[in-house]
Amino acid sequence: MFAELLRKRISPIVELSSPQLNQLENHYHLLIKWNKVLNLTALNNPEEIVERHYCESLFLGMHLPAGTLRIADLGSGAGFPGIPVAIIRPECQVSLIESHQRKSVFLREAARELKNVKVLARRAENVADTFEWMVCRAVRFVAVEKILSKMSPNIALLGTEQPAASRFTWNTQVPLPWGRKTYLWLGTRRST
Repeated sequence: MFAELLRKRISPIVELSSPQLNQLENHYHLLIKWNKVLNLTALNNPEEIVERHYCESLFLGMHLPAGTLRIADLGSGAGFPGIPVAIIRPECQVSLIESHQRKSVFLREAARELKNVKVLARRAENVADTFEWMVCRAVRFVAVEKILSKMSPNIALLGTEQPAASRFTWNTQVPLPWGRKTYLWLGTRRST
């Protein structure tokens, strides 16, 4: 059921291979299992989960520049958008940053078969690594802007409101194709 829903919703944007579909479906089943005790997502309708978690994350991954990139997912939670981005962009290295220890355990389990993913179980301000791109969603941008500008020169952000532009220059918003008022913004850190 998951694979059919996902294929139907994402096919206008990208054609997923069978291995990619299997990896995403494995993550979905693990998410549903762990969500019973860990509250990884408030969504429980499969169509909503597919669209809001998986399709939005894959959409973001398809809009990142081509090539090998070092990407960090800030506040990864249940692995969104980082795990779908890692699956759709296997040439990239994706670090899932999550300070909540129990969620970090889930992320390690979810990423066990993904060679291009590592989990950083710490607060973002304690991460010394730098990245070409930072991805995030459901994060209050104003609260993390200073941290982001130290870790990465570029950011991809999914949200409903345009982020403040003080440290970043933002592209024109890209509406997500599923009819909700959610947008993708790609930002570049301004020179100081």
